Amino acid sequence: MNNNVDNTEIAKFEAMAHRWWDKEGEFKPLHQLNPVRLAFVEEMADGIGNKRIVDIGCGGGILSESMARLGAVVTGADMGTEPLNVARAHAEEVGVALEYRQITAEALAEELPGQFDVVTCMEMLEHVPDPQSVVSACAKLCKPGGMLVFSTLNRTPKAWALGVFAAERILRWLPAGTHDFQKFIKPAELMAFCDNAGLIPLKAVGMSYNLLTGQFSRSEKLDMNYLVAARKPA
Repeated sequence: MNNNVDNTEIAKFEAMAHRWWDKEGEFKPLHQLNPVRLAFVEEMADGIGNKRIVDIGCGGGILSESMARLGAVVTGADMGTEPLNVARAHAEEVGVALEYRQITAEALAEELPGQFDVVTCMEMLEHVPDPQSVVSACAKLCKPGGMLVFSTLNRTPKAWALGVFAAERILRWLPAGTHDFQKFIKPAELMAFCDNAGLIPLKAVGMSYNLLTGQFSRSEKLDMNYLVAARKPA
């Protein structure tokens, strides 16, 4: 399926793409999340240096670029024109070598099946019409025995209160309407997507935010943002 795109969702991120690397702007939460996400990918992949990685839904390249800095051979894929322009410009500005593609996960999986040691897909599944299709495409992109890491938001009252109400209406980190609570994904649903794609879920961890320090940290609770690692059978 190459039409698994919500143009309304794409437009949201196009409109604010020029502020993607502003650590005090709308993408502040992604910058704060990134160290936790990056450490989890490194841990589950047993290091990422020299490994071939595809970052699905890469946006402006925060995670993609940080993985490339650690020596990974990274391809970032996204359907947003302006976010990718920003990602390419920033990478060139700071001298980090990686590739960016404007392409869906499904189309890239048809082109490059089984080519990546690690597949990441962060904060993207809640923005597409068919998340199962994306997970299945990620599985197809991964080499046998390779690692996949997904992150998304749980569909809980807490996630609505903090991820939508507080972040969009109180703290003003994000424009109103950035997230649709009904598209949030419960861990059991994401595990089922992995099962349906022939993947073996290995570990799930939550991410909690400390208002005093302004930092995210790993948590045993999955009731807000959470990460899931899965392996493709060898």
